[in-house]
Amino acid sequence: MTDLSPPPEPVRRSARTSALPWIVGLGLAAVVGALLFVGGYLAGGSGSASGCTAPDDSFAAFCEAYDRLQDEYVDDLDPEKLAEGAIRGMFQYGVEDPYSGYMPPEQYQQALGDLSGAFGGIGAEMAVSNTEDPADLAACTEFTSTCRLVVVAPLDESPAEKAGLQAGDFVLAVDGESVNGSAMNDEITKIRGEPGTDVTLTIERDGREPFDVTITRDEIVLQEVETRLIDDHVGYIGLNGFSAPASEQFAAGLQELLDQGADRIVFDLRDNPGGYIDAAQQIASQFVNDGLIFTQESADNDVKRYESTGEGIATDPELPLVVLVNGGSASASEIVAAALQERGRATLVGEPTFGKNTVQVWGRLENDGGVRITISRWFTPEHNSVAPDGVQPDIDAARADDTPPEVDPVLDAALEFLADQTVADDEGSPRPSESPSARWELPAVVGIVAPRPIC
Repeated sequence: MTDLSPPPEPVRRSARTSALPWIVGLGLAAVVGALLFVGGYLAGGSGSASGCTAPDDSFAAFCEAYDRLQDEYVDDLDPEKLAEGAIRGMFQYGVEDPYSGYMPPEQYQQALGDLSGAFGGIGAEMAVSNTEDPADLAACTEFTSTCRLVVVAPLDESPAEKAGLQAGDFVLAVDGESVNGSAMNDEITKIRGEPGTDVTLTIERDGREPFDVTITRDEIVLQEVETRLIDDHVGYIGLNGFSAPASEQFAAGLQELLDQGADRIVFDLRDNPGGYIDAAQQIASQFVNDGLIFTQESADNDVKRYESTGEGIATDPELPLVVLVNGGSASASEIVAAALQERGRATLVGEPTFGKNTVQVWGRLENDGGVRITISRWFTPEHNSVAPDGVQPDIDAARADDTPPEVDPVLDAALEFLADQTVADDEGSPRPSESPSARWELPAVVGIVAPRPIC
């Protein structure tokens, strides 16, 4: 996902914009979630008694079917559902592009909030936990008595934290309605809302009697960047998404690591589903001083070149850089990973990336829903396409199914590689890295499904 225009308004602002942001790959789940049933085209007009006007002869059969439904169907019909079904079907069966599609109003607003980096909510990271078989995450397609909605952690200084929500809390109901039978996106949408309004969560904690927690929503600003110093000199920086504030947050986090004495960098793009194009350009430019980052090419052979901004703070080739990738690294993540690899600036460690090289334009519809339409493709500096095979890592590493959650073999492989690199210290002499010691302090949650759902 990616935007060439100013970022969309946060959800808390009711103002709507007609600007069409250029976007590459939102979350992988949102890409397929909006594609459903039916086919056709519905337009107001006076071409028939029902008001269905065919834009050309090929739509005559659709209007005929619409007229017959209106005249003959035994029960009352909802015109809005008919119209929404026609839009969905037009994309699913007419376009046959998994990245173009229709988003109903609630989903569109949630997606805009994720991209803008700000939305109305309580400020808590949620997940799914399979309490019966923690390793069997595939079984948790919806919430049940064993596939449960759990709080990973409240964000610092958030309404959720102030209300006393804790890591490991199970959410049984939202505003009195059980979560069972619903999916993660359904509950995230319910918990989010206008700042200043209340939402009540029914909580189970440590097996005790459930209780209600009422939380007043506020504006939540996503923190896309995670940093820490490993062995006092290896800087780790993880990026969760390419939303509107991502590039500024990334620059600040990277600068902090350098100020703390980091002489090697691990840049984690695993499970990063993408975001704005300009964020990808700016973040890649932190490590590449000049030259091409990627190109964007439209159907009419119009080519737009995205060069380094020349404002990077870690462009010194003597600063070793490793980028971590996997099959969840998509779109804007692949732009950055491919650019750093092909420009000779980074070594990639992990698994092949997702393999998406298309660009979508987003736009709001009259019903406050939205559409995604593929309008171009992007290519690496050497004019390679990442579709369908993805960006290939230089060093293969992966987490096995039986790997304990506190162990990160991909990060360990990166640190092992960096241990063999030499860098100049403040006096100009090289020194080797210390041995790897990369173990995370993880929340008390096992079996997480979906990338960082924040409400």
